[in-house]
Amino acid sequence: MKILSPAISRLARFRHWRIEQWMVDPIASQREVLQDLVTHGQNTEFGRRYGFKELFNIKKFKEHIPIHEYNDLKPYIDRLMNGEENLLWNTPVNWFAKSSGTTSDKSKFIPITNESLEDCHYQGAKDVLTLYYNYNNESDLLTGKGLVIGGSHQISKINEEVHYGDLSAVLLQNTPIWANWIRTPELSIALMDEWEQKIERLAQSTIPETVTSISGVPTWTLVLIKRILEITGKSNLKEVWPTMELYIHGGVSFLPYREQFKKLIGDGCTYLEMYNASEGFFAAQDNPEEEGLLLFLNHGIFYEFMPVEEYGKPNPVTIGLKDVEIGKNYALVISTNGGLWRYLVGDTVQFTTTYPFRIKVSGRLKQYINAFGEEVIADNTDRAIAMACEKTGTVVNDYTAAPVYFGDESKGAHEWLIEFEEKPACIEQFAYELDCALKSLNSDYEAKRYKDMALTMPQLHIMEKGIFHEWLKSKGKLGGQHKVPRLSNDRKYIDEIKLLMLQYQ
Repeated sequence: MKILSPAISRLARFRHWRIEQWMVDPIASQREVLQDLVTHGQNTEFGRRYGFKELFNIKKFKEHIPIHEYNDLKPYIDRLMNGEENLLWNTPVNWFAKSSGTTSDKSKFIPITNESLEDCHYQGAKDVLTLYYNYNNESDLLTGKGLVIGGSHQISKINEEVHYGDLSAVLLQNTPIWANWIRTPELSIALMDEWEQKIERLAQSTIPETVTSISGVPTWTLVLIKRILEITGKSNLKEVWPTMELYIHGGVSFLPYREQFKKLIGDGCTYLEMYNASEGFFAAQDNPEEEGLLLFLNHGIFYEFMPVEEYGKPNPVTIGLKDVEIGKNYALVISTNGGLWRYLVGDTVQFTTTYPFRIKVSGRLKQYINAFGEEVIADNTDRAIAMACEKTGTVVNDYTAAPVYFGDESKGAHEWLIEFEEKPACIEQFAYELDCALKSLNSDYEAKRYKDMALTMPQLHIMEKGIFHEWLKSKGKLGGQHKVPRLSNDRKYIDEIKLLMLQYQ
């Protein structure tokens, strides 16, 4: 395999020339994508309803088609799942990605067309490798195997033609045979439903392999790494797999986990973030030394950006790439080659650069704390946790936070439940550093904390290890992309978890 590395590196550099084409002319690339999407959609039921044949420019497109959330498209999706065709897209839809939101018990079924599989998801994965090889053209990545920690749903059949599963299961089921040569574990383990058994099988089956990369959500990857080290008696993964060189992560912010991964993996590993969801493969880091993720502009997705203050208005305003501002919070609106039209994903992003356009995920549109006008988002709290850990020499595994509302004789505050890998010597000191970090990152929070007038000091509770795990298990959400909601403006989740915590004391 090692003899293939120079050839693969040359192929990656050739593909990078194609990437540079849409990086150099992003506005034109997006215009071409939209034209192609509308052409595919014009004779569908949705296209006829909204007059796609009359849509000659972006302005008309936005005027004719309202922004949709999942429930708005659900009637079409239900019919697609029952075998109807030509509703949202003009080619058959035989696959659906089952996606349950972080805080919702309802499942969403996102249509996956052949075009979205090949031109978006698989092309996005190839481009991640291209970007990595362009960054590290001496890489020996494909001399070994990639350990993929996917979801936990078997493929289910709706009828003879139509199937569903979580995104990773759909991708694995449709991946070319040759891809199995460079991936581990075998499909039967990768698609296991029972997550606790799956971790054990993953560990036992992959230890003998030559693993050069790992892909997975940080929270569950940590569980697997710790089990592998426990079995082998090694102090870090580089002792298990000396050629391990790349960890590809996504799903949650990596900031609270970075130091823990460096310790558990060892020196000489590159960390690369990607932004892939059931709805599409949106972005990936083209330079691991920089925070931003390069927005994929030629993968069958047309992007719009809604300033978050527009959310909930009758006719919310969206803007295109040429009008975005660095550091401003936008809700992501997409039209895709999977048949989603002006679809509100639910994530919020901020641009870190323009020309080329790089983004970072700043949170969820419905996950924030704004009980007192403080407007705290997940990007603030992830960074604040990382800063407090650095100041106090601690490591955080997971956390959630929610407001404590005004009482008759009490002021407001934020209540935090935090699971530490390494607990602080003084929890009050950690709370102080967390508070200071939030003040430095968010001027609205700082203003509300002034002299404790609206907000008092954060209220912190140390969680015993495993409580978050048990809460997710009780919700049927172990593994894959499932994670604890970072922030909530109400107290439903934090009170559920606290109640569970009491049961274990």
